[in-house]
Amino acid sequence: MSLNEQLTLISRSLTGIVPELFLALFLLVYLVAELLLFRCGSKARAERWLFRITLAGAVITLGLVLAQWGSPPAYRFEPLLFLDNKAVFFKLLILGAWLFALLHIRLLRHKFPPELNAILIAAVLGMSLLCMATHWLTVYLALELLSLSSYLLVALSPYKKAAEGGLKYLLFGAVSSAVMLYGISLLYGLTGTLDLTAEAMRIGLSANPPLVMNIAMLMTLGGLLFKLSLVPFHAWAPDVYEAAPTPLVSFLSVAPKAAVVLVLMRVSSAWPTDLLPLLGGIALISITVGNVTALWQQNARRLLAYSSIAQAGYLLVGIVAYSQLGFEGATFYTASYILLNMAAFLLIDLLAPRSETLLTDYEGLGKKHPWISITLTVTMIALAGLPPTVGFTAKLLIFSGLWDSYQLMGEPWMLWLLVGGILNAAISLAYYLRLPYLLFFKNTSSEPATPIYLSGGRIISGVLFLAILLLFFKPELLMQWISTL
Repeated sequence: MSLNEQLTLISRSLTGIVPELFLALFLLVYLVAELLLFRCGSKARAERWLFRITLAGAVITLGLVLAQWGSPPAYRFEPLLFLDNKAVFFKLLILGAWLFALLHIRLLRHKFPPELNAILIAAVLGMSLLCMATHWLTVYLALELLSLSSYLLVALSPYKKAAEGGLKYLLFGAVSSAVMLYGISLLYGLTGTLDLTAEAMRIGLSANPPLVMNIAMLMTLGGLLFKLSLVPFHAWAPDVYEAAPTPLVSFLSVAPKAAVVLVLMRVSSAWPTDLLPLLGGIALISITVGNVTALWQQNARRLLAYSSIAQAGYLLVGIVAYSQLGFEGATFYTASYILLNMAAFLLIDLLAPRSETLLTDYEGLGKKHPWISITLTVTMIALAGLPPTVGFTAKLLIFSGLWDSYQLMGEPWMLWLLVGGILNAAISLAYYLRLPYLLFFKNTSSEPATPIYLSGGRIISGVLFLAILLLFFKPELLMQWISTL
């Protein structure tokens, strides 16, 4: 390839990563603005302007990503990145989570160091690159950018427990990263390529004994399973969820999962089908561990942590269905999970702001603040997968995809996963309905914390309530986007 052709290829590739280039530039601009504003004015004024700058940057990034919708699917810096509507859709989900987290911080008046916004920008950049990654080198680098940002987000907060949670997060993350890197080296030794979509990858893996292939694949997926908080990489989640401030936990509980789900979709569609039973087993174990352990939790954030382990297992169910319906179901589930989980964290924070979020803190609050409590009840019903909520539609789609795949392939493990997933959905009712029970059927034993019950909280609760119900009655509002991916 001549120099002119190489330069042309680079220029075309750069036009496909405009949002990522903007985020990188915006990070530098934000750091400079932080230095100047704190030198030239008061701290309160500087913080207000920095928040406005961050919000403006997030909105501009959203517009740049929307402009990519409908672009012809093509590699950027082949074979490192691949841009298609699927990548754009998942980037939109991540940006939506970012904007929601900023709204949560603003509404509840959480106080964070100004560096927080810079780290959030870096995390979003890592997730955006991860959505387009089709090479294990870019997957690993994007995942490391996201991981390092996540560790700092947990530790960089005014809460004493946050340092402990950040350290545990770092230690577990370092181990999973090392395992993943070793797995990537095994893959390269077995196949001679790091392009996860290359035919040489499939052929090279299939030429090896099943035990060797499964060990290499499991180790390679270690970093991705860690971000999804799937068994056996799940132990960090409860401590981090309890230690970190609620808005940051809300963001970290959903946004990284969206990016990783897309990578797993690309991996599962390109690798040998021998990978599917392995992922199916991890999904069923994670669903069971998450649901059973959640039954004994006395802290709302730890309860949602174990819930997230189970929900990540359900996300994996749509992927292992290995069909168009399964992938569409997993995508719909990801979008609805982002909505539901961020809504749950916001609502528990509205009812008992900056508390330890013990379940006893919520006793009797339903009678004092019915509107937010009703919305939280609907959210919990949706997470359990009951009608008439979007959670029911999401679970119906992934189980329908798995059932169709079982009828087509006749694999016994698919039937076990289907039955186990449905039984676990019944088990989850016991803990998802605990909060509604405490809100409306228990009397408060102590003076509750004063909730942030402003008009903004009521308006957002109403919007969330309508969205959760509307996507049950009108799932095509989202499915018409997903069907074009």
